[in-house]
Amino acid sequence: MMAGLILAAPIIMYQVWLFVVPALYSNEKKFVIPFVALTAIGTVTGAAFSHWVLFPGMMSFFATFTLAGVRFEPRVEYVFELYVRSLVGMVIVFQIPTLAFFLAKIRVVTARFLWRNIRYAILIIFVVAAVLTPSQDPWNLAIFAAPMLVLYVIGIAVAWIGQPKRQSTPPELRLVLPAAILDQARRQHVRHRSRSSF
Repeated sequence: MMAGLILAAPIIMYQVWLFVVPALYSNEKKFVIPFVALTAIGTVTGAAFSHWVLFPGMMSFFATFTLAGVRFEPRVEYVFELYVRSLVGMVIVFQIPTLAFFLAKIRVVTARFLWRNIRYAILIIFVVAAVLTPSQDPWNLAIFAAPMLVLYVIGIAVAWIGQPKRQSTPPELRLVLPAAILDQARRQHVRHRSRSSF
């Protein structure tokens, strides 16, 4: 079932896009293909990171608590719950850069806004990590929070790249101020000549 959800990520994200698209302008609706592609990539990458990096790292860390006469033999239910939580959590977390990119594209957020509110983001990240973490130890909390912090910083950079650049002033408008200055100088010169003639 989990593999099916991951493989169906493009279709699921396309349905999410269809839900959001009525609120967008016509020039913003063209982002459907990048949105579906990037969210699908984030889903697969997050699942792969959880499966091959995060989950084995957590289990190896828990195994270091083996003492003399005590072996590390976790219950299957506990291991499966930890695996599902880490997988779902990383799939969601790996959508942060994509979300930041498209929110910046439609002018909902900016890179400066994300940077200024990084303190609140860190607080929210640790709260979410505490919810996803099955245990209460700080090491497990840090293992969950670290990828979120890294992806949030990446999201700031992606938002800066994706946000619409300020349109440069047209050449016609650039000539307005010099032309006004020259016209004023010409008028002053004419007035000065007319006074000197008297």
